[in-house]
Amino acid sequence: MKNEIFVVASDSFKGSLSSMDVGLAVADGIKDVLPSAEVIIVPVADGGEGTVDAIVAGTDGKEVKCTVRGPLGEPVTAVYGICNDTAVIEMAAASGLTLIAAERRNPWLTSSYGTGELIRDALRRGCRRFLIGLGGSATNDGGTGMLSALGFRFLDSDGKPVGDGGGEAGRIVAVDASGVMPELAEATFTVACDVTNPLTGADGASHVYGPQKGADSEMVFALDHALDNFAKVTARFCGQDYSGVPGCGAAGGMGFAFLVFLHGHLRPGIEMVLDAVGFDDKIKDATLVITGEGRLDSQTCMGKAPYGVLHRAAACRIPVIAIGGAVVPAAVPALIEAGFTAVFPVVAGPVALSEAMCPDVAVGNIRRTVSQIIRTALLK
Repeated sequence: MKNEIFVVASDSFKGSLSSMDVGLAVADGIKDVLPSAEVIIVPVADGGEGTVDAIVAGTDGKEVKCTVRGPLGEPVTAVYGICNDTAVIEMAAASGLTLIAAERRNPWLTSSYGTGELIRDALRRGCRRFLIGLGGSATNDGGTGMLSALGFRFLDSDGKPVGDGGGEAGRIVAVDASGVMPELAEATFTVACDVTNPLTGADGASHVYGPQKGADSEMVFALDHALDNFAKVTARFCGQDYSGVPGCGAAGGMGFAFLVFLHGHLRPGIEMVLDAVGFDDKIKDATLVITGEGRLDSQTCMGKAPYGVLHRAAACRIPVIAIGGAVVPAAVPALIEAGFTAVFPVVAGPVALSEAMCPDVAVGNIRRTVSQIIRTALLK
């Protein structure tokens, strides 16, 4: 294996190490055994937290800071990425649940306006391609806030713009697109969407995700009614009802807003990221791919980054080894059956979670584990 190529494409170990940090630790573990080895680090993410970091690092892009409206209208400083003419935006940076204290979470009031401001800023900087991550939203407004920031107007029965928040979607009777930013006509949107929920109904945005955003049972039904009203108004506006399309319920209806008003393309998050960083080209000569995430379990093969990496590498007949801060033993047979050559936990023995997640400890654990993996591989 001395002259062979290793590709490292791990998700972040959430709360501990970024995707790039994990990659560097893996590379050190490989080089401890094979100092002359070629190691290619490809930062990846599944379309949620860490997407901007991964794509910016993987494409030599840059980060941009922008002050926008937070979910409840207060100013927040959000970061997004620019890679050539492409903007990479995580909705959570401007309209995320973690921006609001638990006791203040209220999807009747929260707005996605700040996400629209990030798009607006990127359009003014010349970006025309957009990669959007929808994870971690605090909103249930059907994307009306975002769209309002881009020039759409949602009018009530008096012909006046409705206010912010999910509850206001129930007051919309008409859509006015006369003031939409002209730059949008040249823009394309690829949206990371790993859920199949429709906009409304028992499996829709309000019923499935409303409670975790602060809605009680009464509010859930009211929010669903509001989004149903918005969907009907939108159907009259564009001539077709898209509310039942899988993924439209993502992020409180942001999937619906991107699909209908911005002609967005909804894709699995890891697929969006892998394409953005040119993953297929980077693995074409690889002998081994090492991937991972903080916890390898039964959810790993349901759209998570390691499974996306495995899928691409398997198409090229390249073996894939997965490492995790923790590995659920019961999930190992399914992970092997899915195609991973082997899976390894990086923690050597019982330890407090806080200690295991300490960055220096995690780096050391990854480096040690990977060096042992490579030593074992040399026995062939």
